[in-house]
Amino acid sequence: MVQTLEVHQSLWAMERRIPGEAERPLETMIAEIAEAGFDGVCLDLAMADIPLAEAARPLLDKFHLKCLFNGFPKDDEELKTLLAVARDHGAPALSVIGQLMPRDVPAMADVIRRWMDLADVAGLPILFETHRHGLLNDLYPTLDLLDLIPELRLNADLSHFVVDREFALPLTATDEAMMTRVLDRSWAFQGRIASNEQVQIQIGFPQFAGWVARFEAWWEEGFRSWRARAPADGVATFLCELGPPPYAITGPDGRELSDRFAEALQIRERVRALWAATASPVKT
Repeated sequence: MVQTLEVHQSLWAMERRIPGEAERPLETMIAEIAEAGFDGVCLDLAMADIPLAEAARPLLDKFHLKCLFNGFPKDDEELKTLLAVARDHGAPALSVIGQLMPRDVPAMADVIRRWMDLADVAGLPILFETHRHGLLNDLYPTLDLLDLIPELRLNADLSHFVVDREFALPLTATDEAMMTRVLDRSWAFQGRIASNEQVQIQIGFPQFAGWVARFEAWWEEGFRSWRARAPADGVATFLCELGPPPYAITGPDGRELSDRFAEALQIRERVRALWAATASPVKT
């Protein structure tokens, strides 16, 4: 038995949002993901996105791609619906960016426990994504929730916490320890690189080299932790999720400053190398 890694590409990240140009057809975008050698596609899933998910299903089959879902439920009933859609599409879990956002930790914990129960009834694992403008908007309450709910499983998009806490390089030992706690409870990973002031940087620009190295170190740490916790035949998922404008910074003409899809391919290859490196014990 061997632990494996699947690297997916976000369908949202395939949007170009070029001024004056229409977006490409759905099949064109999914075909490009397949031709580039990704293992699957991740679709964002709010209630209004269900028709898109249904339209994508035969295309995923056509191009032999697996699927992930990021869900944005606003209440219990929406969560039930999104869980059913993700399960019916064969997703391994539903990653949730909850749009129900109490302000105090006990109320947040009540939502998480209730939603975990609903996921158990639906028969599909649920992951709670570390994401701004969501249930886990902030790092400090998230750490409290990890203490309160030992069975809470995260999907680590670390870019949001870097901006949330306005971390600076080099990180302090305290900051490192907080992020390690997040990684040690993460069962899936997302690939966007932030700086302390910008949620998505251009990975090839030399001024951001320190942040690229920092995120790669976190991903490697997360993979090592995952391997120690997961079954011998477990499957880890990593999502390349470099968002279109306004996530991607643009110039005065409204066009991006770098090629996001090329950057996604670079992240994928680096992540595959990090995954391979974690298959062997750390040398001392």
